[in-house]
Amino acid sequence: MSISRRMGMALTTAVLFVALAIPVFAHGTQESGSQGAAASNSKIFIPMISKGFEFQYWQTVMHGAQAAAKKLGVQMTFEGPPTEADIQPQVQMFVNALAKNPSAICLAALDTNSVMDQLNEAVRRHIPIIGFDSGVPNAPKGAIYATAATNSYNAAGLAADKMFPVIKDKIIAATASNPVTIVDFNQDATSQSVTDRGKGFRDEMIKLIETQGNHPASDIKVVGNPAYIAADSPTSGSAIIIDCEVPASPKTTDATNTAQAILTRVSSNHILGIFCSNEGTVTGLLAASNDGTALPTQYPGLVVVGFDAGKAQKAAVRAKYFLGSITQDPYMIGYDSMELAYKAVKGEPVANIDTGAKFYNYANMDQPDIAQLLYD
Repeated sequence: MSISRRMGMALTTAVLFVALAIPVFAHGTQESGSQGAAASNSKIFIPMISKGFEFQYWQTVMHGAQAAAKKLGVQMTFEGPPTEADIQPQVQMFVNALAKNPSAICLAALDTNSVMDQLNEAVRRHIPIIGFDSGVPNAPKGAIYATAATNSYNAAGLAADKMFPVIKDKIIAATASNPVTIVDFNQDATSQSVTDRGKGFRDEMIKLIETQGNHPASDIKVVGNPAYIAADSPTSGSAIIIDCEVPASPKTTDATNTAQAILTRVSSNHILGIFCSNEGTVTGLLAASNDGTALPTQYPGLVVVGFDAGKAQKAAVRAKYFLGSITQDPYMIGYDSMELAYKAVKGEPVANIDTGAKFYNYANMDQPDIAQLLYD
């Protein structure tokens, strides 16, 4: 079954959740084939706390989790803060979930430090925590049993691999007197998945510049947000600039403002390409470019690679405003997370799951293996 069909089955529930913040329950809606499982697992309750519900991505994660919960016959809730900037509301959701004596919890932490007390409480109470999406980096020992997520570092490296051949000739021609810039546009500097993507793109682009672009590391300079400048990042060059941009907050308005500022510098800074590391930064760039229509007309030659999917991003890819984008499998992130939580409750061994990523463009986005990953 395609993701679009799965999403359709739960559309009404998702809309009610967004409007009223009412938890979504899977228990009690079992089909006849799973009635036995529902009866035997009637005391298993697994809340799922996401980073938000602002983007289509999280709704698709929810649908996957609901499908797994239905199959396994357990009760679940799915909730997330209004936006990915709302750390404290997510903390309160975690507090509330613990108060309900859950069997396990699935968590995509906005900020691990903010939920450290709750994680320690889960350890004391022997409540398994399953990470999903970015997981829960730097959690207390024993808190996280396993994580279902895309290897974000490798996935963003794929974005660099696809962008580089298009800008290679201009990279080779770059000099200190005629420098070029590549923008690494990230929503925040706290989320593990986002920071991993920014670093993965940065590192792979540096590698490609050195191995195929005829430039040593001494010609490269990584600038921008300190979270994206590693101890070994080249910082003395003047021919090729890798500019790691982060908005003032993860809110769409701030992402749009940053995108507008980047676009005003395309000509003066000789910006060759922009990597948008998630749906939030893509949304900001599209808002700053009239849904992408201004990209080929006002910024000819600018190469954009996005991340995730959604209607607006898919339209930009199909229209060739973007070179393409990287898609995860949010449905399986939700499904695998719930299944891991269930196994942990049952005392079965669990391990991290890489749910994979693929590059899509106008030419392959309708192929069955890609189309099923492109949620609306």
